[in-house]
Amino acid sequence: MKGIAILATLALAVGTGAMAQQAQDPQEAWNTIYPQIESRIKAPEFRDQDYKLLDYGKKQKAKDYLYTDLINKVIDLCSSEGGGRVIIPKGTWLTGPVTLKSNVNLHLEEGATLLFTDDTSQYPLVRTRWEGMDCYNYSPMIYAYQQENIAITGKGTIDGGADETHWWPMSAKRGLDVPEVSQRIGRPLLQEWNECGVPIEERKMGDGYGMRPQLVSPTECKNVLIEDVTLLRSAFWVIHPLLCENVIVRGVHIQNDGPNGDGCDPESCKDVLIERCYFDTGDDCIAIKSGRNRDGREAGIASENIIVRDCYMKNGHGGIVVGSEISGGFKNLFCENCKMDSPELDRVVRIKTNACRGGIIEDIYVRNIEVGQCKEAVMRINLVYEPKEICDRSYPPIVRNVYIDNITSNESLYGIRIDGFQEVCNISNIGIYNCHFNGVKDGNKLTGLFKNVTCKDLYINGKLVKEL
Repeated sequence: MKGIAILATLALAVGTGAMAQQAQDPQEAWNTIYPQIESRIKAPEFRDQDYKLLDYGKKQKAKDYLYTDLINKVIDLCSSEGGGRVIIPKGTWLTGPVTLKSNVNLHLEEGATLLFTDDTSQYPLVRTRWEGMDCYNYSPMIYAYQQENIAITGKGTIDGGADETHWWPMSAKRGLDVPEVSQRIGRPLLQEWNECGVPIEERKMGDGYGMRPQLVSPTECKNVLIEDVTLLRSAFWVIHPLLCENVIVRGVHIQNDGPNGDGCDPESCKDVLIERCYFDTGDDCIAIKSGRNRDGREAGIASENIIVRDCYMKNGHGGIVVGSEISGGFKNLFCENCKMDSPELDRVVRIKTNACRGGIIEDIYVRNIEVGQCKEAVMRINLVYEPKEICDRSYPPIVRNVYIDNITSNESLYGIRIDGFQEVCNISNIGIYNCHFNGVKDGNKLTGLFKNVTCKDLYINGKLVKEL
């Protein structure tokens, strides 16, 4: 096939470069690079001034009353006066999209719930990315664009209001089941616009396209904190920092079992800390992104320098994931001291991409992970993800320098599963150290081409594995 021939030709060039790089020393990375990243990540600070919501408006008796204007008015005032805390008091507050501004900490008191309406007319089109593709779509329920020093904190709840009858039935694969807009399908059309390089200003989605909005998505922002809140029933991805720098997600509780219900997806972000969080999701718990196909390659903005620690992952397609929209590349993941356990957790460490994407994924370090059970594999590297995707397959990605250390697991189908390209070797320097995988049904499964995949003190079902 022509696509395979192109893939093989290009991969010879990039693959040779991939193999030429020497393997990293994981311990040296933990001792030097990790503390450098950690030292740069700082929580934003705010002026000591509170703006209480009910000082600027009244609680209404009507259950369907929207507090959108009031909440955004107080945020605007707080920001214009130098910043501080906008306090949402105890109670349920039905609202449309909330827009954060610089120097504002949106603080939800314990017992406070921001409940978002499913009335799509309340959501203006804003610039965003949808599964790694640039477009104008419904505003995320909490949105910020090109702002600095912003936060969402407190013991309250952010409820996207999505369920089997609200938001989730919208399908971006086929548009809405409305006769007059039945041909205005969303995701396939956006993929076509992406492949053809249609200008972003012409990519207007919204009504009829079935493109559900994110719950929280700061975009092109610096100094972001999301702390202690509970996030429920998102229409789409729950937390989606996009093109941001210096981001902390700490102590949040995420439960969302809807379609595309990823927990936290930093995309083309730099210096990110995710710690002490709970994930129970309908898709990946944490998935690192950097744009899809042409959009991601042309932007060329990698995600880099991400720390994940002390988190608990329950249900999800993957616990800690890179991809699949990773065309801008990724460098430096440090993940440690996490626990994962569920028959509905498919994988623990997952890298997924394909020859539509391009990009280099490198320098991934994972250690000290306790796994009860997972459905498929403890570690899964897949370069042939979504094989039926319609795209130009002449951009083979590179995966290198991936090291896992001291992972214990009690039940899984595979220990390690790797699917590389058949045409060229673009996977190299993979290390599995000091790991004990018990209850493994089918051992390890490695297909395609790879180089320097090694193990040391790897035990599967109690037996030492000397080579993979």
